[in-house]
This record gives sequence, structure tokens and C-alpha cells, in this order.
Amino acid sequence: MKKNNKPTIKQIAEQAGVSPSTVSLVLNGKGEISGVTRSRVLEVVSSLNYLPRSPKNREKPAKTIKFLKIAKHGHTVNRDHSHFISDYIDGMSSEATSRGYKLQVLSYENVTASDITDILANSDATAAIILGTELTREDIQKIQDFRLPTVFIDSFYDLIDANFVDMNNGDAVYTVLSHLKDLGFSKIGFVGSETQTRNFALRKKAFLKNMHHLGLTVNSSHILSIGSTISSAYEDSFKALSNHGSVAEAYFCANDIMAYGFTKALKEKGYKIPQDISIVGFDNLPMSATLDPSLTTIDVSKRKIGSMAVTVLDELLNAEGSLPAVKVQVGAELVVRASTASKKTG
Repeated sequence: MKKNNKPTIKQIAEQAGVSPSTVSLVLNGKGEISGVTRSRVLEVVSSLNYLPRSPKNREKPAKTIKFLKIAKHGHTVNRDHSHFISDYIDGMSSEATSRGYKLQVLSYENVTASDITDILANSDATAAIILGTELTREDIQKIQDFRLPTVFIDSFYDLIDANFVDMNNGDAVYTVLSHLKDLGFSKIGFVGSETQTRNFALRKKAFLKNMHHLGLTVNSSHILSIGSTISSAYEDSFKALSNHGSVAEAYFCANDIMAYGFTKALKEKGYKIPQDISIVGFDNLPMSATLDPSLTTIDVSKRKIGSMAVTVLDELLNAEGSLPAVKVQVGAELVVRASTASKKTG
């Protein structure tokens, strides 16, 4: 008798560390399953090449949307940021299920644009959503030339004929700077990174533009470039603070990970947060609420971005003719916590 090597729901459950009923709920897009758990189950499903049994009365199989989680260099897309990736997947999964698509999650590390097009060429994907966090303009153009209906998330480029769903960095940074100005600060610094991440560049550009718009002077010595992982952010911040003679009254950090490392270095240098220096981050990661002090940060609905990406693809797939590129920017909200306080006077 021929041995059946097809993976089972029980095997998926064991590898994902959940119950078989949880796997079943994820596969059917039901239940109140957290984004982290849903992401873990879908990745195991993908790695085992699991295909659910199709009912005999089904006329045709569901179309497949593949979500490619790309870590080109891993400086930004890594385990420190796993939660916001899970939120994207949660939004995609819910919207895909409601529209009759099957979502498949695939993770790749150290890949090029050519690798990605090869992956898509050898797949059964009807359409793709690609995490563009670490992709360059050239990467995205090459992938777009493949002509599979595709939406890039967590990235945004002007003057390129591709579909993007991303956060509105410009408005978000303006909100941060307005908050700090309202608290009485005029000497505001920026903590970013030279890592090849488009959103970091957009946030720095928005910082410089909006400082001018708000009538605030930019001091180049208060603009720091550090690593984008927890360890490198701390180490680079400590070195930068040792080499600079002055510090700003408040800092906007390009993401929460950098804010964490920078805050840790400030504390070791003897500064108190927010008594001496106020800090604002970006992303509202779960760790932000538990830091000491808790971090004021920008919150963008990653679930909304994931959901919107599927909506854009559905419109592309069901259009009678070709559609122009769609570029969607999702708004943000400032979550005020204990890391910012009014400037002391006198």
C-alpha cells in the first residue's frame, strides 16, 4: 500500500504549537485568532505545502494570493519587528477570506529581485502582496515588470508604475513635531538609520520639511544615524552621544526599536526621560507600552494596510481592462505616553 505523506492538520498544529481546532479556524478564516498565532500557523502551512481537501461540489478552487515576507538584508525585517508583520497578515487573511481568496504566506531571506520573480514565475499565484520594507526602487521596478498583479506594502515610491499601500509618513511626522512644539520644545532632534529602508528615508525627509514648516531650526549635530536592531541601536547611540557635545531637548526616532536603544543609551549617560529629554517613536510596537518610561509613539493600523492591499488586488483582478497604479497612504495616530512632557521653564 502506498504511504500517504500528505501533512495533516494535527501535524501543522504540533509544529505551530497550537491546537488542531486553532489550525482549522485559521484555515477557514474564522475565530478571534491573534495576528501572531495566525501568522505562525500560515507559515507552517506554507512550509509543509499543505493543501486542504476540496469539496466535490466546489466548481473551482479559490484563487491564491501569495504574501512574500522579504528580508533582503534583515536589518529591519527581523524578529524585533515580527509583531507588525503579524498585524499585516491578520488584515490580509481576514479580507482574503471574505473575498473568496486563499492566502499563502511565504518567508524569504537574503534574496534579490531576480530571486523573487523566479519564485513568482514558478508558483500558482493569482496575485501577490510583497513586503517592500527592504526593497529598493530598482528591486520594485524589476518585480513589477513581471506583470503579475502585485501590491507592495510598507514601502512607497513616486514616479514608478506600481501599486503601494503604506502609512502616510509625512502627516505622521508633522503630528509628532506639532506635539513636541506644543510642549514648548524648539530644539528637536532626529534619530534615524542609513539602513536601506524606504520609510526611514521618508521620515527623515518629512522631519526636515516639517521642521521648516513649523518655523523650527534644524541643528545638524542633533541628527543621528544609528542601527535599526535593538542591539545596534543602543551601541551606536552610546557612541554618538559620547562624540557629541550637546543634545536636543526632544528627539523623534524613526521607529520604536531605535527609540528603545537610544533611550537606553541616554539613561546610561545620566539623562532622565522625560525630565531632561522627551522621546517619540514610530510603530507602536507592544514593547512601547511596557518600556520605562512608556513610549509616546505613532500608531498606524497595519491590519488596515493588509486589508487594503487585498482590496486593491481584488479590484485589479476583477477589472474589465487595465487600471492605473494605485497608491494608498493610511493615516496615523499619536499615542501619548510618559516619554514626553512639557518643557521645564525657569
